[in-house]
Amino acid sequence: MTSIPRHILLIDDDAPNAMAILEILNTSSEGSYQVDWVRHCSEGLAKLPATDAILLDLSLTDCRGIETFDRFYAAAPYIPILILTRPEDEGIAKLAVERGAQDYLLKARFDGHKLLKSIRNMIERAAISEALFDQKERAQATLNSIGDAVMSTDASGNVTYLNAIAEGLTGWSEEQAKGRPLEEVFKVVDGTTRKTVPNPMALAIRENKTVALTPNCVLIRRDGKEAPIEDSVAPIHDRRGAITGAVMVFHDVSVARAVTLKMSYLAQHDSLTDLPNRVLMNDRLIEAITLSKRHKRKLAVLFVDLDRFKHINDSLGHVVGDRLLQSVARRLVTCVRSSDTVSRNGGDEFLILLWEERCAQDAAITAEKILQALREPHHIDSHVLNISASIGVVTYPDDGTDAETLLNNADIAMYHAKDTGRNNYQFFKPEMNELAVERQSLESDLHLAIERKELLLHYQPIVDLTDGAIIGVEALLRWRHPRRGLVPPVQFIGIAEECGLIVPIGQWILREACLQASAWRKAGVAPMCMAINVSPVQLRSPSFASNLRAILKETGVEPRYLELELTETFLLDDSNSTAAVLDELKNMGVSLALDDFGTGYSSLTYLKRFPIDALKIDRSFVKDLITDADDASIVTAVIGMGKSLNMLIVAEGVETQEQLEFLQKHHCPQGQGFYFSRPAAAADIGDLLKQGLAGSEFAPSARTRARIGVR
Repeated sequence: MTSIPRHILLIDDDAPNAMAILEILNTSSEGSYQVDWVRHCSEGLAKLPATDAILLDLSLTDCRGIETFDRFYAAAPYIPILILTRPEDEGIAKLAVERGAQDYLLKARFDGHKLLKSIRNMIERAAISEALFDQKERAQATLNSIGDAVMSTDASGNVTYLNAIAEGLTGWSEEQAKGRPLEEVFKVVDGTTRKTVPNPMALAIRENKTVALTPNCVLIRRDGKEAPIEDSVAPIHDRRGAITGAVMVFHDVSVARAVTLKMSYLAQHDSLTDLPNRVLMNDRLIEAITLSKRHKRKLAVLFVDLDRFKHINDSLGHVVGDRLLQSVARRLVTCVRSSDTVSRNGGDEFLILLWEERCAQDAAITAEKILQALREPHHIDSHVLNISASIGVVTYPDDGTDAETLLNNADIAMYHAKDTGRNNYQFFKPEMNELAVERQSLESDLHLAIERKELLLHYQPIVDLTDGAIIGVEALLRWRHPRRGLVPPVQFIGIAEECGLIVPIGQWILREACLQASAWRKAGVAPMCMAINVSPVQLRSPSFASNLRAILKETGVEPRYLELELTETFLLDDSNSTAAVLDELKNMGVSLALDDFGTGYSSLTYLKRFPIDALKIDRSFVKDLITDADDASIVTAVIGMGKSLNMLIVAEGVETQEQLEFLQKHHCPQGQGFYFSRPAAAADIGDLLKQGLAGSEFAPSARTRARIGVR
């Protein structure tokens, strides 16, 4: 016993008995006791807070029998109580022990030694019980505060405990669940088969080892709601190693599983368009090939690449470019069946897998639908964007029997579609492999062309058809390849646009042409118009206007003698940004001409809206205007339209006397073509420009008028 005083509350209405107890406690050598003696129940209840142990007589004047014990135990269940009773009331004393009293002593039979021993044991047991109670409270608080659910059963599989998390997940309170079979409280099914999962507690007890639920398990709450869970179950042993039950720790994995599914989805889908990505497309293509081989069916793959997307993205920004890609993705999906796959291959490339095609014509029909769908204007915020696509088409097994070969051949066919004018589809042909190799070789050499000074300009006169005066020249790009000789632009301009070289090449053309115009002027040639073709990609470059100003300033060429020739597709790309670019150029003082007029999506709306000075009739209409009434009508209509809109008309591709006479008869103002002069190097055409006349077929008096540089 410790020397710290023990506070004993003696509640006894039997004075002789109470005095005897006081004597024993006050003279004890085992320790120091402080004893408060009271004779009534009410007095004892008032002194409970400062008490370590209670000696309680059950026969008091203000309370008798088991009720006396109940009142004290209810008021302070943590204070140990020793019952003092007469032999005839021993039954009541035993009942008190059953309800929580530590022990009882018969008044007629105890001596000092027995009393002290009983008090000592009672206080020690209470101290141990208080410690265990604290541990239990701490354990309970811990179990209720952790994020996992905890549940235990006895060896028979009946529930003995649930913490707060387990109550929430199962829908059962601990009070409701205790004593019930685990299967009733913890209902788990396989998430795929919906079959009931075997009792994990029983398995842990039977095999005497830690076990876990099988994957994809779903817990069905008491109210029918479901949650995917994961768990771990371990057997519980007593001191001798015998199994007394099992404990299970489990948790809701709804969020984790949703994150996993989301990550898996993102790994297989394009984040911008939500279409399957290249990885998923490849998996589906491999699966489709396997099934097609097994069932002897055909399939087709379409490689779709947007035409001139890069300059829209660069000029209007990535936000507009991204939204355009989303618009394209939505339209592609509407062009195919639900069983087909539309995927984004990256950038502005899309792949389409067509399952179970009966013949190549089925793929052609889909390709036509796609071209038509994409040609419709795309309304992105305040922009109206027009875009087309080039499509390569392959079929299984004709063009390849594995995914890699099919995709490679589809890519080759797509580039062939670009090389044949874009806005079309092409089926793969074996000879395209050679063309693809050739194209790659040209691209590699083109990267070095400027550095090696292999590019040069030829010039073709533009003639006033009323008197033969040379009023300007058009600068035409040529490539003097060290092995291939003179390469015409039709063979490499498209490549330059695709690989991003058109901007530096276009910059070189502008500077070189303006330097030549300056050189001619110094050599005595009167100032005249210098017409230069400008790529839409070049025009969309943010630095185009500033670079042009710098070139004009460097060379001394007046802006009014510079004419930039545009394509109709540039006008259609985005009306707002196009108008801004053209207005800036007009404010600079340069002239603007629409090249190859009539071959694109001609619209009077565009001609009225944009500051166009001249229309150049495409050579395809001039070529057959003598023999083809439709072409003759088109040329006549364009000449009349130009007059009505106060625009200059230039006929390209004039090659015969008959063509010239037709154009003169219908008052076409200007023309150019082989009939007047083939394109030639600057040194070879200088004398003709000094003379200022195109040829002898015009009246001799016109020679003296040579309206060079005047429109």
